[in-house]
Amino acid sequence: MAADIRFKKTLDFLDTYMSELEGRQTVLDLGVDNQLAMRMRANLGLKVDNTPLGMDLDVDYSEMVDNYKVFTAFEIFEHLFAPFNLLEHISGGVLYASVPLNVWFSPSYWNKEDKLDRHYHEFEVRQFNHLLDRTGWKLQAYEVWTTPDKFRVGIRPFMRYIFPSYYIVKAVKGQGVFTTSSL
Repeated sequence: MAADIRFKKTLDFLDTYMSELEGRQTVLDLGVDNQLAMRMRANLGLKVDNTPLGMDLDVDYSEMVDNYKVFTAFEIFEHLFAPFNLLEHISGGVLYASVPLNVWFSPSYWNKEDKLDRHYHEFEVRQFNHLLDRTGWKLQAYEVWTTPDKFRVGIRPFMRYIFPSYYIVKAVKGQGVFTTSSL
């Protein structure tokens, strides 16, 4: 399934690019507690805090993010009206984030029952890179991937073999010589 592919690829990315933080940092994982946060605690020995259920990160973030230097945001920014505000507010640190990519053959996700569970943005790679750049983040590593589903038949499942649908990045923000070893 596509969710299993996303989860495995995200874990592989974290194992590659987050291992340098092992046990030394408290991470703010934007969003509610989840399997990825549990994995960061168990495998990397990190202390991971999450934002409370129902917290509207479009308007209620300053007190929460001001106390951290390492952030994760796995499929969060597409749910915000204005991810620019949150990304710009963070004064510095390391960001590990993934976003769904806009694919022309599938509509954006929209949960009619939950106003916080809707996609206001599904990015192109260049759009997300521009958002990071405009808010002071410098890209250090990235991956894009497809999410084929071999158990479904049809045009859209076939297209998911060809067109990337997820993008994950590691970015840094801060003074010119900022590295994860200086955290």
